[in-house]
Amino acid sequence: MTPEPARTASTPKDPPPPRPRIPTPTDPADTPAGGPAGSPGRAPRPRAGRAGADRGSGADRRAGGGPLRYAVVVAGLLLALAAAVIASLAVGSVRIPPGQVLDALTGRAADPSPYRTIVLDVRLPRVLLGAVVGAGLAVVGAVLQALVRNRLADPFLLGISSGASAGAVLVLVVGGGAGLVGGVTTTIAMPAAAFAGALLALVLVYGLARRGGTLTSTRLVLAGVAVSYILSALATLLLVVAGRPEQFQEAMYWSLGGLGSARWDTLVLPAAVLAVGVAVLLTLARPLDLLLVGEEDATILGLDTARFRAAVFVLASLVTAVMVAASGAVGFVGLMAPHAARLAVGAPHRRLLPVAALGGALALILADLAARTVAAPQDVPVGVLTALTGGPFFLWLMRRRPEGAQP
Repeated sequence: MTPEPARTASTPKDPPPPRPRIPTPTDPADTPAGGPAGSPGRAPRPRAGRAGADRGSGADRRAGGGPLRYAVVVAGLLLALAAAVIASLAVGSVRIPPGQVLDALTGRAADPSPYRTIVLDVRLPRVLLGAVVGAGLAVVGAVLQALVRNRLADPFLLGISSGASAGAVLVLVVGGGAGLVGGVTTTIAMPAAAFAGALLALVLVYGLARRGGTLTSTRLVLAGVAVSYILSALATLLLVVAGRPEQFQEAMYWSLGGLGSARWDTLVLPAAVLAVGVAVLLTLARPLDLLLVGEEDATILGLDTARFRAAVFVLASLVTAVMVAASGAVGFVGLMAPHAARLAVGAPHRRLLPVAALGGALALILADLAARTVAAPQDVPVGVLTALTGGPFFLWLMRRRPEGAQP
């Protein structure tokens, strides 16, 4: 009898169990963040067919591009940001030649030069504060859109900005009338009260919108608008009954959003919070990507979605509160900048957040430049101009048909 040949190492073995697939994030959907009715905690999974999935993933690849496209986008934004800074420093009630601006920035201008004083002591802190606030609001808007899986989410529409404004105004009223321009934004009391108000507003909106384990776009937007109006009215009422009419106009101007009170010492806290907040959020880019594709996939891959959402909500409220305490309530920057960034580099947050921050900084610097020149010498609140541009953008998003919707 011929002996049976020995098995070699190339003999097939049982295949290893497949590893969980990490889905590719797409744009925040207009679907319930907590899952469909009757299925709490489970986000609906698209069943539109292979053609629809290929179309969506192809759009994401085209929008995101490769490393070269990302580098080109970042470089373009940095150049545009540098040009906007130079223009903002040169244009104003006193026109300064760009060469004199560069001399002042590089230290080549004469020490007693009036141009140097205007550029370094008056305009540069205002421009930098606009960049910091715009970047902070844009990053928070991108994160909120992922947390609630709603493309309409931003700090202003969800009532976070109004809550922060109400808390800050309460400190102004109770604090015996400390002036806004006098540097109250550098103290701990005003940012802390703004943080408490922002967190309270977010809890109210989320609690009102979430019913039966679901969180739909309609309820989220309606709850955010309602809470925003209530808290804005409360802040106005506090200013009216405070009995200090000489400060009412100044406080109302601040509540509409403005950068006129910027000084070098008011930049420290917002810049520090922005740097720490963006650094932390970049480390959380992968969990944020998982939330975009649904709670079921995120849970399978080991993410505690409830705890993660709560922690990031607190961080977003803190960043928003500090920005509002420094500049007042500036709306719609956190709505427009993330969408523009997503169109340019795609949905993954490791690429989205830096581009959104640059875009938000650029947007608010340009808005402040327009606010100082559109009705010169009158200084228009920058929040008015962002609302004039952001309102139509919001309506366009409302009318836009969600991807995968039936015609």
